[in-house]
Amino acid sequence: MDLGQIFLENFLEAKEFKLLPPEDSRRPDLLVFELSRDTTKELDFIQSLLDADKVGEVFLTSEHTDPETLMKAMSIGAKEFFSQPIKKDQIRAALETFKNRQNHSGPKTVHKSGQILSVMGSKGGVGSTTVAVNLAAALTDKDQNKSVALLDMNILFGEIPLFLEITPKFHWGEITKNIDRLDETFLMNVLSRHDSGLHILPSPGYLNGHQAPTPAMMARLLELMKKHFDFVIIDSGQTTDETSLKIFQMSDQLLLVTILSLPCLSNTNKLIQSLSTYGYMEKSRIKVVMNRYIKKSDLSLEDARASIHGELFWTIPNDYTTTMAAINQGKLISQISPKSPISKNFKKMAEAICPMERGHDKKRWGFFKRRT
Repeated sequence: MDLGQIFLENFLEAKEFKLLPPEDSRRPDLLVFELSRDTTKELDFIQSLLDADKVGEVFLTSEHTDPETLMKAMSIGAKEFFSQPIKKDQIRAALETFKNRQNHSGPKTVHKSGQILSVMGSKGGVGSTTVAVNLAAALTDKDQNKSVALLDMNILFGEIPLFLEITPKFHWGEITKNIDRLDETFLMNVLSRHDSGLHILPSPGYLNGHQAPTPAMMARLLELMKKHFDFVIIDSGQTTDETSLKIFQMSDQLLLVTILSLPCLSNTNKLIQSLSTYGYMEKSRIKVVMNRYIKKSDLSLEDARASIHGELFWTIPNDYTTTMAAINQGKLISQISPKSPISKNFKKMAEAICPMERGHDKKRWGFFKRRT
């Protein structure tokens, strides 16, 4: 299979691109390479070419698309990986993206300065994952120019893939194993993309011997994500270990989810006091979200304010039927019942977090260097 010829004949104009013959000694801007079964040897060879700057960027394809091969390809710095049979629309999209990036590239490239929003439950079962997932989707839906990433830090009980009915190939354990390789390309290849436009980085979801993220690892990951996403939403679960505390320190806001029950409100108050007293977060950055609110309850919102010694940032109405239908079907609440009060509530919450603000244009991801 002459992959270079496929690209040239089907998608490239000769006046813009040139296919170099094997005997040409010039440095190619793009190497298109088909992997055989001996992937380890071939990837080592490609790595040596990249390290020696003998090629610009690398496009890979293979009949074998197991996760191990994909991870090795990403780890050496391959910009794109095509499974076979190669689909023309995928190549066309990649080339269009390349040309767009080249047209907008140069020293004026501006990174984003995204916001990090952590979502934490005051105790288990209060709906923090529901809030994180549907808020992230509402932020994406609010402005299609906004790029949003959703990160699951529930190591053992991460449920985001179930909530969105996706089967991700990778989780953040791949990043902890390859932290020295972490860059823009590696990150975007590890992330899974949902139909809503969300980029997902799930947790391992089970104890598999992976390296747990350290505070330093999370700092590096989040700094990189802030440069490429307008919002990074983190489902923090209920843990307060060193890594979680580092995430809170880096967060612009912590959405602390609670419900109208004395144990939850007591825990909420303890968390607010602990995080603020010991300098992890100022009280002004901790926003209490009242979930599953029922007007006719034994406790009132005034009781809640008195218990937490502060204000409530947001109140989400109780809608058990719609919420459970969304969870069980692996869909967003806005997909299940777009006109329901709870769906409209998440849209208003997104507006409160990001009020009438124009977003940056989404970053265009390029895969080649243009020939000069």
